[in-house]
Amino acid sequence: MSGGLAIGIDIGGTKVAGGVVDPGGVVVARARRDTPHRSTSPSVVEDTIVDVVAELIDGAGDDVVAVGIGAAGFVAADRATVVFAPHLSWRDEPLEANLQRRVPVPISVDNDANAAAWAEWRFGAAQGDSHVVMVNLGTGIGGAMILDGQIMRGRYGIAGEFGHMQVVPGGQRCECGNKGCWEQYASGNALVREARAMMTAGSPMATDLLNLVGGDPSSLTGPMITEAARDGDATATELLGEIGQWLGIGIANLAAALDPGVFVIGGGVSAAGDLLLEPARTTFRRHLTGRGYRPEARIVAAALGNEAGLIGAADLARRDALERAAAEGA
Repeated sequence: MSGGLAIGIDIGGTKVAGGVVDPGGVVVARARRDTPHRSTSPSVVEDTIVDVVAELIDGAGDDVVAVGIGAAGFVAADRATVVFAPHLSWRDEPLEANLQRRVPVPISVDNDANAAAWAEWRFGAAQGDSHVVMVNLGTGIGGAMILDGQIMRGRYGIAGEFGHMQVVPGGQRCECGNKGCWEQYASGNALVREARAMMTAGSPMATDLLNLVGGDPSSLTGPMITEAARDGDATATELLGEIGQWLGIGIANLAAALDPGVFVIGGGVSAAGDLLLEPARTTFRRHLTGRGYRPEARIVAAALGNEAGLIGAADLARRDALERAAAEGA
């Protein structure tokens, strides 16, 4: 069992990504599907997950000992039910049971940010640190905490939903139903929204970005903005800097509450690297409570990229399977 392969599935607002992961955290096979129709039906997304798992099992065979699901939503403390998913249609969805009926190996479910943080602590940028906070910048913002080798899930399993901290009362409407959530100012959606607004308003500062998409603001994506910034586009660089500033403000708030040793910044937006992280670090230091009189947490980029979630989900599922096997043999 200790040498067995595990499958990790990372479910986001736009994709279902899967991988076969060995005990060292190395992804040895991959599969991916788009999240269908913004997940208007829970069963449609579950069908997609099963399809990805079946493809990966077909390739890996009997060496697969478990499947881990990293779900973008509030996962209950029993790690069986998705209570609420702001970017998907799951509401009290019995995800573990629904999938276990259709998958031939044990299923484990966790929040996708928990899975990513676990991967970074086990195999990536947070190795060796006892107090870790992960902030995942993607469609929204996910978060997770690890304390002395344990994921801190909270009493009801919903800890770490940092993206839904209110930072601007009465601000931008969020898909969770509230206004002014942090993820409306420091996520991939926020980055693209601000760029498109400049383009639609006819700002001359956005001319190069508008030319990049052939005059169609709706075609602009976050990776396009990041690439333009890397190529020296001043407006793209400014937009990423603004996202970074909002990121730094939120991290300073988290430092006041949680006092970790390291913040690991992951998710698709983190691909911008120091174009995002340097403004975040500067703003973090400016807003940190007790600045100048306390140790400062490090702010580092995730080491495992977009695959952290599936690597962590697989590793957690393998651990769960080992624990179950040990309990049954006792």
